[in-house]
Amino acid sequence: MGALDWSSIPGALPFLWKGMTVSLGITLVAVIAGIAWGCLLAVMRLSGFRPLSWLAAGYVNLFRSVPLVMVLLWFFLIVPQALRSLLKLDPGADVRLASAMVGFALFESAYYSEIIRAGIQSVPRGQLSAALALGLRHGQAMRRVVLPQAFRNMVPLLLTQAVILFQDTSLVYVSALADFFGAAYKVGDRDGRLVEMLLFAGAVYFVICLVASRLVRRLAGSRVS
Repeated sequence: MGALDWSSIPGALPFLWKGMTVSLGITLVAVIAGIAWGCLLAVMRLSGFRPLSWLAAGYVNLFRSVPLVMVLLWFFLIVPQALRSLLKLDPGADVRLASAMVGFALFESAYYSEIIRAGIQSVPRGQLSAALALGLRHGQAMRRVVLPQAFRNMVPLLLTQAVILFQDTSLVYVSALADFFGAAYKVGDRDGRLVEMLLFAGAVYFVICLVASRLVRRLAGSRVS
């Protein structure tokens, strides 16, 4: 085995950065949409209305029992057809990015739901009872009293899940979408430097996730102190 040759990396940086923007974009959309939908799922699971609770529990258990790569394949096959039909898009329109965002958001919402549900249950029930005693409706009490306290408790876990989500964006290779990992693979394959590019991509993921994890840990420590 010859010596590693890193010479192709500097010229590939613009293409790699474009792939990184795809990875970060998917992460941002999936985090925002996942938390919003996950919050609704958590409230549904804690609802006293059994059918609503069962529906939310079924959704969460389904997505937590299926590999993410399989979910992405499902949405890669289903979402493009649905979007082209609903929005009257050209049959050749590239909607792989939209498919990936939808797939990640719906998948991650199942995990965010469990984090948020645990956060809500960490708030003393007396807080909800006091809010109801003051005349607030149940929905108002959840929005104004319980959820703000719950989110403060679970911020570190939500951010940790976001770091895991960023790592998982590399799985969009199943749809041939050029995220950061996909871009690195394509450059390495083109230049005959696949090992070097994959090592470089792994190092970038490691640095980003390590820094993000340290920031989350510091945030969690400052909240405790």
